[in-house]
Amino acid sequence: MTTLKFRCTFIEGVLGTCANNQEIYREFIASKSPDATTIEDEVAAVGSDAVVEKTMTVFPRDEEGRPFLYDYQIKGFFKEAGYAMNKIPGSKTKGEKGYIKAIDSCIFPEPRKIPFVYEGDIELCQRPLRARTQQGERISLACSEELPAGTQVEFSVTCLCDAHAALVREWMEYGKYKGFLQWRNSGKGRFTCEEITD
Repeated sequence: MTTLKFRCTFIEGVLGTCANNQEIYREFIASKSPDATTIEDEVAAVGSDAVVEKTMTVFPRDEEGRPFLYDYQIKGFFKEAGYAMNKIPGSKTKGEKGYIKAIDSCIFPEPRKIPFVYEGDIELCQRPLRARTQQGERISLACSEELPAGTQVEFSVTCLCDAHAALVREWMEYGKYKGFLQWRNSGKGRFTCEEITD
């Protein structure tokens, strides 16, 4: 068993992913009913600011109101990084068929809630989202909380199999190309990684 400890420094802003409306799922189901009002009706009824507030994504907060990252979000990053590195000749992940099961069953980031350390204010990032649907191309506006470049997180990763430590180190290096959380394809959430030794 090997435990690695990392400090990640974001080189781009990082965006929140949680729904700001705690009843979003109940409301989504209700919106599918035959007599549901349209989004335009909602905007007219409550104003555009209230709709943006409801649809905005935010960071989860701990008991003291500090934003944090969940451990499972790091596992999700490992899966994406492993998928990419598995396609690159010469990478440690190339040819590894069981890396997804290893991430699920043998690789454990800790703690459960990983606090962000940052200076300044949490800003808002608004951007257009484009999607091709059966009704044609649709464009909507997305809004998320954004922590600034320079924000840091520190966490450990326990590998029950020592051989997985090399894979984890490789995946963490991938973060400078594609990072954590939302709008990764634009470069948001990219980070540099430093392995910390006690």
